[in-house]
Amino acid sequence: MQGLNTQPVEAPVRDNNLPEMVSFVNGECGSETVNKRRRTTGASPPTEAHTTVQQRQTARHRKQILMSKLSDSGFEEDLGSSPISSPARIDVSPLRSDEPPAGQLSNWYLQYGDIGFKIQREKEAQFHSCKSLARQPQLTAEARCRLVSWLIPVHKHFHLSFECCCLAVNIMDRFMASTPVAADCFQLLGVTALLLACKQVEVCSPRISHLLSLCCDAFTKEQLCNLECLILLRLNFRLAAPTLAFFLDYYTNCIEAAQLETENTSGDSNLAQKVCELSLADYAFNKYPPSLTASCALRIASELLKTEQGLVEHSPSFQSDVYLKVRLLAFFMDNSRNNFLPVEVLFVT
Repeated sequence: MQGLNTQPVEAPVRDNNLPEMVSFVNGECGSETVNKRRRTTGASPPTEAHTTVQQRQTARHRKQILMSKLSDSGFEEDLGSSPISSPARIDVSPLRSDEPPAGQLSNWYLQYGDIGFKIQREKEAQFHSCKSLARQPQLTAEARCRLVSWLIPVHKHFHLSFECCCLAVNIMDRFMASTPVAADCFQLLGVTALLLACKQVEVCSPRISHLLSLCCDAFTKEQLCNLECLILLRLNFRLAAPTLAFFLDYYTNCIEAAQLETENTSGDSNLAQKVCELSLADYAFNKYPPSLTASCALRIASELLKTEQGLVEHSPSFQSDVYLKVRLLAFFMDNSRNNFLPVEVLFVT
């Protein structure tokens, strides 16, 4: 049996003299060229002829070895395609498999609880970029608001989790804090960050072709892959950041564990998530840690739905910070309440 021919793999070349901005010139990424490594596992080296022993071994194991191939969004097996092959083919139940029914605690909370919260709080400052637009001469807070407001329905279009959306915004902000980005590839940065977040927290990722089609095919797959590698290098492959979704889920589980109005906790959590979505798009909330914003969002949702649920008890300094920031978040919600409040809340006087 003739072996599979493979092309020589070129090692990634990194230029120490990095340009000032990530941009595209003649369809190529003009910042740092990062060549993708080609997977050669399972492929025999090119030879002129195989010996008799090699032929028998190849024939014996040919049907047992699953050859991996480079798919559209990563590596997958030959015998199956990506479950997220097309948005029209997705069959999603009303409740995600990783979300517990209303009134029940999350599995991660039952196993880790306060220990997981403590670890995430300690990591929060390391992954929080307060001034992501400080080094962006071509990007404004309005442009960031438009992009994040576009990413929110995109992640819902692919039926991704809220954790994935929050992580994508975190990856995007942390990259912008370290690398200037040209305005013409800002949207590409958004979909690339979303793809990285999917690979971090989701079981399956959307295909690159589907993500690029949402950008009107203004970018190529090669540009997205190069930018993906560049983001990983800039962030030093540190993607497991604490997010708004984690802290919101933790606070909700704490209230349910304390048996405080558990029948209304689901409504508070859904409304608080809408508030967190609005805060993601508003650059004014970029300076606040996600744990504080999530706590404020849950308090506001409780007040609007009149469930009279208190905040989870923490240190006095944390409580005072929450009290000062709640008024700012309430003012922001009052200007946008018609966009997300339920019908029964809109008519409350």
